Amino acid sequence: MKYIFFDLDGTVTESAPGIINSVVHAINRLGLKMPAPGELVKFVGPPLSESFVKYCDLEPRRTGEAIECFREYFAEKGLFENKVYPGIGELTEKLHRSGKTVILATSKPLLFAERILTHFGIRDNFDGVFGNTMTEKYTGKAELLKEIFAKTGIREEDLPECVMIGDRSNDIDGAKGAGIKSVGVLYGYGDREELEAAGADVIVETVADLAAYLLEN
Repeated sequence: MKYIFFDLDGTVTESAPGIINSVVHAINRLGLKMPAPGELVKFVGPPLSESFVKYCDLEPRRTGEAIECFREYFAEKGLFENKVYPGIGELTEKLHRSGKTVILATSKPLLFAERILTHFGIRDNFDGVFGNTMTEKYTGKAELLKEIFAKTGIREEDLPECVMIGDRSNDIDGAKGAGIKSVGVLYGYGDREELEAAGADVIVETVADLAAYLLEN
């Protein structure tokens, strides 16, 4: 693989604490239905607008309000209630130094993604960082990936050399929609059933397994 796309939440960073605390803050501010604890973790990864509707019975027209309340907490505290998965910093640096093109592709707003990578000292491991707008312009990861292809000059003939790495079905769906391979990781917030159902081309259990796959292919 020449072009390697990483999801952020649940793939590069263990971000659930900050995201869940931000979701709870928004729910309490707006008086929304509180999801079960097992459902709160499902906010990690997919677009927030979808998750508030799905798990809090929020009317779609109020998603902007919920996201604004989420960001009140996230921009100040939740952003840093987070940590890089052990081994990911070393892996992305090794891939970058080996001549592969390493790109972050996240549903999180670009502003927050840049701050997180810089805070943890791994921004320089990525050739490019791409994320959503603050108004969630991209409704799915396929749309974001296609935009990245256009901006970075990745052509149709390059697609067999591209792979998307993520922990949730939306990452796998995005890869399929963009016409590239996918690797599902089990150390994040999805499970094998979810990743298999989405049709991941490869599923790995650990960062070490991911490193072995990427460095050998």
